[in-house]
Amino acid sequence: MFERRLYHHIDWALLIAVLALCALSVATIYAATFDPTHGGSRRWVIQMYAIGIGLIAMLVTVTADYRTFTDKSHFIYIAILGLLLYVLLFGHESKGARRWIPLGAFNLQPSEFAKICVALVLAKFFGENRGAPTWGDLAVGGILTGIPLALIGKEPDLGTAMTLVPILLAVAYLAGMRMRILGIMLVAGLLAAPIAWKFVLKDYQKSRISTFIDPSQDAKGAGYQQIQARITVGSGGLTGKGFKQGTQGQLRFLPEVDNDFVFSVLAEEQGFAGVLVALGLYLFVILRALEAARLAKDRLGAYLVLGVLASFTFQVVYNITMSAGLAPVKGLTLPLMSYGGSSMIATLASFGLVLNVRMRRFTN
Repeated sequence: MFERRLYHHIDWALLIAVLALCALSVATIYAATFDPTHGGSRRWVIQMYAIGIGLIAMLVTVTADYRTFTDKSHFIYIAILGLLLYVLLFGHESKGARRWIPLGAFNLQPSEFAKICVALVLAKFFGENRGAPTWGDLAVGGILTGIPLALIGKEPDLGTAMTLVPILLAVAYLAGMRMRILGIMLVAGLLAAPIAWKFVLKDYQKSRISTFIDPSQDAKGAGYQQIQARITVGSGGLTGKGFKQGTQGQLRFLPEVDNDFVFSVLAEEQGFAGVLVALGLYLFVILRALEAARLAKDRLGAYLVLGVLASFTFQVVYNITMSAGLAPVKGLTLPLMSYGGSSMIATLASFGLVLNVRMRRFTN
């Protein structure tokens, strides 16, 4: 249970930065969904409820010792796999994807919580081993990552599925994986790319990649989002158009303004200055979490923090570059900012683990 003396070791700076991004999320979603003729939608209110539930989840992941979670990670892993299988069989379908479990007023997306689960189970597996990981260790880690990855990809949700890969690479690298092995894996991935293009990727996924190279070839179809994202970001200029004064988002030229492209709306309304603030907060959160991994009292804690951070950083970097039109469009949210209850709750819970590891660096 939580010891009162640990209260003094909480990383308040990291917590405040995370809460600042949450506040920026609510403000941006409110502005993005505001309709001058009918007023705003209630999505920002739902986002506030999600933040509230996420803070409760964070309190849970901070209160118990992180080693308690890693010790029970195999049970958590099995539970998440069960939820992912349930989604595929009985989940709610929308826009051709089956990713959610309806829970009344709330839709649960288990794939968001799979990232925490994989970080926990890999931290335990590699933390119990001594020395550099062997090919056998990497194979086991690959299987532990590959099963939920395949289930999430089947929904289909390739974007979220790919966020599991950085977790495996980061934890294995910190555990001592040789760069030569990483090079072999990268070469194998490049050689497998043509096979994936022909047999794995669906037509709409291929279209997103080809139109990224030249969006104008299908400006009203697959390339539309990328073109509009560039226009939205560029129209903000240095200081932006002002709060609730954006046109690309509010007039719906840019789709998914409160979700995948929330950063584009921020850039349009707050300009380069607002972008610098958001990027500064994200950079601070990432560097502070890295410090938590460095200060961890044991390998288990360091692996757990780096696993959580790897997925978070990959998602942040990809979404921001996508929002600027510099990466293929993929349904990948911006953590702590995009609209989405499951994403917000899972992300806050994962940072509860980061705070947990740093807070307990002096305990036995």
